[in-house]
Amino acid sequence: MAECEAEQLHEIHQDRAFTRIGRGITSDGTIAQDKIVEVVEVVGAQLEHARELGSCEVLGVATAAIRRAANGFELVSAIESACGLKVRILSGEEEARLAFIGAAGTLGHRPAGALGVVDVGGGSSEIIIGTAPRDVGWWSSFAIGSGDLADEYLRSDPPLPAELAAARACVASALEGIDVPLPAEAVAVGGSATSLRRLAGSRLDADAFERSFGLLAAERAVEVARRFALDIERVRLLPAGLLILEAASNLLGTALDVGRGGIREGVLLGEFARGELP
Repeated sequence: MAECEAEQLHEIHQDRAFTRIGRGITSDGTIAQDKIVEVVEVVGAQLEHARELGSCEVLGVATAAIRRAANGFELVSAIESACGLKVRILSGEEEARLAFIGAAGTLGHRPAGALGVVDVGGGSSEIIIGTAPRDVGWWSSFAIGSGDLADEYLRSDPPLPAELAAARACVASALEGIDVPLPAEAVAVGGSATSLRRLAGSRLDADAFERSFGLLAAERAVEVARRFALDIERVRLLPAGLLILEAASNLLGTALDVGRGGIREGVLLGEFARGELP
């Protein structure tokens, strides 16, 4: 990948919207109809905004929450019918590969050895080990994400010590027995990691985890959101994301540097490589 391509990615306008699809999945494993309507409306608004900004091509991908829903294709079809956007549902392997490419391609340097990437999403998390910029040698996806973990265990604001302990035990159970090749360095990507940069800095080590837990366990989400200019919905998920990142860091035996790119950048870099973007 050319260096100028990575620089172009850093200048991309970002406008996020939280739909929390996982919260809209019913007891039978389907996405509720009102959630489908909501997501279609959000996608339509984002598409309109992208076109106002001059976008000539829009790429759509879906990750774990839609992948695991029994009617995920119904949502994808509804988006295409209403908005004209074709959304590709990524497999777990594709999600891991794109997260690695996005992280490695925006790293700014070539690691001395294997690179580890930890991608914490709302409905799943991935750990990927490979050689920069795009050779994945090992990966694993876990059906545990910041959204699900927060909904299940962290219901108080701020979360109670007993809630954090139960959530931490759940994460430990999900990662138990995983034999991960140890990398020379590791990067964390995804919304939780990006938000934690504002709270703890660009390197998530034991001290950064401790300081972040202390803050998030002491202040209400609205106060943290105000102090650090974060979306309140993101702040509500941060303790859960932090627990997953801490466990992954311990598993990899190294601190995590907050990356500048993830799945989205991986998608764009793939298009650059194929010559399909200017």
